[in-house]
Amino acid sequence: MNRSKNRFPGETLPFTTSADVESTSRQSSPSTIPRLSTGVTGFDEILDGGLVAHRAYLLRGGPGSGKTTLGMHFLAAGVERGETCLFITMGEPEAEIRQNARAFDSILDKIHFLDLSPSASFFTEMQSYDIFSPAEVEREPITQRIMSSVEELRPQRVFLDAMTQFRFLNPDDFQFRKQVLSFLRFLMERGATVVFTSEGSVSSPDDDLQFMSDGVIHLHFNPESRAISVSKFRGSDFQAGSHVMRLTDTGMHVFPKLLPQMHIQSYVQEKISSGVPEIDELLHGGIERGAISMITGPTGVGKTTLGLQFMKEAAGRGERSVVYTFEETKETLLNRCEAINIPVRTMQERGTLAINQVEPLRFTPDEFARIVRQEVEQQGSRIVMLDSVSGYSLSLKGHDLVEPLHALCKYLQNMGVAVLLVNEVTSVVGEFKVSEFGLSYLADNIIFLRYLELRGEMRRAIGVLKKRLSSFERTIRELEIGRYGIKVGKPLTGIQGILTGNLHFIEQANRES
Repeated sequence: MNRSKNRFPGETLPFTTSADVESTSRQSSPSTIPRLSTGVTGFDEILDGGLVAHRAYLLRGGPGSGKTTLGMHFLAAGVERGETCLFITMGEPEAEIRQNARAFDSILDKIHFLDLSPSASFFTEMQSYDIFSPAEVEREPITQRIMSSVEELRPQRVFLDAMTQFRFLNPDDFQFRKQVLSFLRFLMERGATVVFTSEGSVSSPDDDLQFMSDGVIHLHFNPESRAISVSKFRGSDFQAGSHVMRLTDTGMHVFPKLLPQMHIQSYVQEKISSGVPEIDELLHGGIERGAISMITGPTGVGKTTLGLQFMKEAAGRGERSVVYTFEETKETLLNRCEAINIPVRTMQERGTLAINQVEPLRFTPDEFARIVRQEVEQQGSRIVMLDSVSGYSLSLKGHDLVEPLHALCKYLQNMGVAVLLVNEVTSVVGEFKVSEFGLSYLADNIIFLRYLELRGEMRRAIGVLKKRLSSFERTIRELEIGRYGIKVGKPLTGIQGILTGNLHFIEQANRES
């Protein structure tokens, strides 16, 4: 199992402590290859534990994509391990790098800098070269300064920004390739792991550097999002694809795509009671641990309340549950629950319940999945409720809902967590519909709530539509929510058409026959 520890200072995730998510359930066997943390936990996870030591890695990306930030994380992780780290800059001056790297103030003095960027005197002195070309004159002193620094420091980590500057010192492609290969070998033979950047463009491609490196890391930047991906990683497996990345005042944050099959934990598949005997009768004992239960119905019918009823009963057993509310404010939810005899404030004080209000447009599905993972793997939550599916869908910004929600639910299922999906349907009465999003296949249990109009009064009804792991009661019962909590009546055997909304009463004789 590969575990990684975050290396950048001050990371905080919403609704969590500043501790990192560690995959306590990863099922891959420990690698025997020495690994070096990149300093970014999520990225270490993508790299199956970190960079392979004593190799050279190309870091590609356009201006402002985060190349220098990732390089600083890499060096900072080495400083924390007591390693000697060298930053070779050929573009941005050392003073500007230090000024912009405020997230690394605590370790900047421990990083060695070799500043090869042009100084102001280069322009003011108006140097000219009559016999030799500028490249021939500049190449030797630059090479000598690098060799001297490396021989003196013997760094274990080297970050060079940018390798493509060497191309201007040696415009011949063949000589440039030989020079870069020789330079990288020089560093690695002296015990260094090297990360170097390129300034590749359409007019000046860096394909040759991609062939020469042991790994290629891509940073993608567009107005809507940032992402990181790996296209090459010699000697190791890695998670392919594009992964969400953010740059903040505390550095780089990477959120790998959630792969449910990488997280499996053994658990006992037992029944979870609601604490309401009639609901347990409908479900033949309750919902199952590790099952995905969808609670579906129109607005205001009691879906969230029903989910919290299961959590109230779990709290009595000392189990922790968590609610992620995408629509209702936390304070409104607290007040509403207290009014119907669900002591959510007491449950929070005792640590058996967490209620987290989520701004859906703030997070991507991968970011939200990491928040949920932290709650499950570090806080030990045994029931997770998403309230609601439509609120969660807003975080997708027009992308497909099914894939990320499927991955999150299957991860929770593999971890033995009971999942409650609150699903709101638009129709209050009329044609019965389970979900607006086509998610019924995902649910092991489907509990539906409906409105009834009886004798000019609005009533509620509850029933079970699906239960994969056991049988269930096929009747529909009346549901009441009052100051003393949830009350469920006897089966409504005298009424027909509850699902269609076209109600009519059945004569006693017909019922007996």
